[in-house]
Amino acid sequence: MDLSYWQKQAEQPLFPDIEWSRPEQKTRAGKLAVIGGNKLGFVAVGEAYNTATQLGAGQVRAILPEALKKSIPPVITGTVFVPSNISGGFSREALPELNAACAWADVCLLIGDSGRNSETAIAFETMLGNFSGHLVITRDAADLLKPAAQKMVERPKTTLVLSFAQLQKLFQSVYYPKILSFSMQLMQLVEALHKFTVTYPVTIVTFHQSQIVVAHDGQVSTTPFDEPMAIWRGTTATRAACYLLWNPDKPFETITTSIISN
Repeated sequence: MDLSYWQKQAEQPLFPDIEWSRPEQKTRAGKLAVIGGNKLGFVAVGEAYNTATQLGAGQVRAILPEALKKSIPPVITGTVFVPSNISGGFSREALPELNAACAWADVCLLIGDSGRNSETAIAFETMLGNFSGHLVITRDAADLLKPAAQKMVERPKTTLVLSFAQLQKLFQSVYYPKILSFSMQLMQLVEALHKFTVTYPVTIVTFHQSQIVVAHDGQVSTTPFDEPMAIWRGTTATRAACYLLWNPDKPFETITTSIISN
């Protein structure tokens, strides 16, 4: 069996040039928009904001619903509040400002904590078609966009950072003819994601059998990983988004490197 598309990363990065090319000047380090939160929570937005700032993103803006305006600590200075709906999530009226935030940013990160409001789902789905830049989607933002699964996987410059259960649902939602199971061998998942990303231009990041798996354009990398909760907290997605700021034309190499780099 030809597995030349599978690359295994250990303690040293497979693509050291990615790390060396990180901009030293903040003015060249890119602009990141972090979108998420609802009236019941914004922890993931705050963690993503802090992680991106520490990693060296040039500019970071947190885009939040107005329902959170009285709850945000002053330490998060780069905040933009947009119209919220009665449930405390993003309303349809927020769409022009969400579009403006993504137009400003080099990478747009849908970090989650967005609730399950249908109006928010509509706003996010509309963004998929309006924004042509890099879009990273993770946590419950991916669940919210499940009805738009086909649109997500067919959209270029899209990275989905998913739990294995979310990846299963994604395959089912687009009627992909491969059943994923928690008991499957790593090699079987690698082969499935190789074929899936040959079919679709999306980048997939997931966790299985103590490995982070990255797949794009038929290429697959695996990296030993002992912090699976970093995926669900949004840290993995935030790191991927920051590295995409610096190397937007090499998503596979860039995101693979972001997993182990300091």
